[in-house]
Amino acid sequence: MFERLQKPFLTVETGEAYQPIRIAYDLLQLDKLNFTIANIKCMEPKQGGGWNVFWRDECEDVHFESLDSYKKHTTNPLRLGTLIIKDNAAYFNLPSFKRACLLVPLLHKLIDSSVIKIKKADFINKVFGLNERLPHGFAELFDEDELEKIVTQRLLDYEAVQRRCEQAHSVDEAFKILSEYTHIESHKRLPYAERYAFQEVPDLDPDVAYLGFYIFLRGRELVAIRRWFGETGYTLADAAEETIEQVFGGMNIDIIE
Repeated sequence: MFERLQKPFLTVETGEAYQPIRIAYDLLQLDKLNFTIANIKCMEPKQGGGWNVFWRDECEDVHFESLDSYKKHTTNPLRLGTLIIKDNAAYFNLPSFKRACLLVPLLHKLIDSSVIKIKKADFINKVFGLNERLPHGFAELFDEDELEKIVTQRLLDYEAVQRRCEQAHSVDEAFKILSEYTHIESHKRLPYAERYAFQEVPDLDPDVAYLGFYIFLRGRELVAIRRWFGETGYTLADAAEETIEQVFGGMNIDIIE
C-alpha cells in the first residue's frame, strides 16, 4: 500500500485522471448526422470510420481547470475524443470524466436531438497506475449484461424504498427510511464498471440540463482518486457533499441545510 501511495495515477494530456467513458446515443437520422458533422469544424473523419473531435473551433473555449503545463498547438490540435457509428447507434468515446462533462453539453448544442438522442454512459470507477496494463478498447471494458444488471437492481431497490415511504405512517418515518437508504447506497463499494442512464433532456441550457450527470461522475471520480491515495473510508456521501458545495458555492447559491 505504501509503495502505491507514492505513485501518481495515469492522467490524460490536459491533466485530469484517465477514466474511460463511452456515451451512447440512439441514431435517428444518419444522413442528417453526416450532413451536420460536415459543417462542424472541430470534427474530422477518422481512419476506419467515425470522427475525431479536436480542441479547436467550436471546442476552442472548452476549459480544463486541471491544465497546468500543456500547451495548445494550433497546427496540431489535441484530440479530445471520438464519435463512431456502430449497430445503429452513435458512441462518443472519451478518456476522462471531465471531458465527458464538458463535451456532452457541447455536442447537444451542435447536433440536434432529432438526429441523435443521448441514452446512457458507461464508465470505469477507478484510476490506473502509470505501469498498469490498460484495457484494449471499450469492448474489453464493459460487460453489457453486468451493466444492465446493476442498473436494474438500482431501480428495484429505489422502487422498494419508494413503496416503503408511501406506506409510512408519518413524514418522519418516511424520512428515516429514505435517510437509511441514502446512507447504505453512499457507503456501498462501487462496481468496477457502471452505467448512467439519461432521462429526457428538457428544453434548458445544456449546461444546466446535464448538471446531474456532472455531479454523478464527479462524485465517483473523487472516490476513485481519494481511495487511490489511501483514504479507504472516503464515500460517495463525502464526495457528494464536496461536489455540491463546489458547484452551488461557485454559482453563489445558498444551500439550505
